[in-house]
Amino acid sequence: MQFDKLTTEELLALALQEKVKGEVVKELVLRYDTPRDFYQASLQELQQIKGIGPVKAARLKAVLELGYRLLMDYPLQKPVMIHSLSDALHYLVPRMELMDREHIVAFYLNAKNRLLAMETVFIGTVDSSIFHPRELFKGAVKHSASKIIVAHNHPSGDPRPSSEDLEVTRRLVAVGDLMGINVVDHLIIGEGLFLA
Repeated sequence: MQFDKLTTEELLALALQEKVKGEVVKELVLRYDTPRDFYQASLQELQQIKGIGPVKAARLKAVLELGYRLLMDYPLQKPVMIHSLSDALHYLVPRMELMDREHIVAFYLNAKNRLLAMETVFIGTVDSSIFHPRELFKGAVKHSASKIIVAHNHPSGDPRPSSEDLEVTRRLVAVGDLMGINVVDHLIIGEGLFLA
């Protein structure tokens, strides 16, 4: 069976052991527009659908979590080199586009662009991520990084930077200059990409 050729309805029916044209699958497709919406739904929300009890809700969440972990484990074999914006996005987008709160992630690089570590340095709320530069540079010092790429997501999907995003970027670059650590980019990931 070629799972990549199946429709979302067919995949849901298999995961839940339901009929493709059955009421449970129909209701899920009506209520949730995308697999991302399924991923963000709680067990309690899923159980509000007639025909989905605790076991089926847990099964669906487990399948979605496996898929998410597959993306999270997208090859990070050593050594990883980050030579371009597309290299960074290759690792960031699958990890960040499903997050329902703002996450600030740092790539810590050496002078030759080898990835020393990738860390979440701060988790905010649905619409804000106020953090202090020390959170970012603590990791840079720990990993002896000479360069940093910073990224954060906008769960709203709008990648345009807020005035706070632009101010944070200015502060990070200034602190980096003082410490001799180059802040290469600040990426904002939504439904698209913006460079702050």
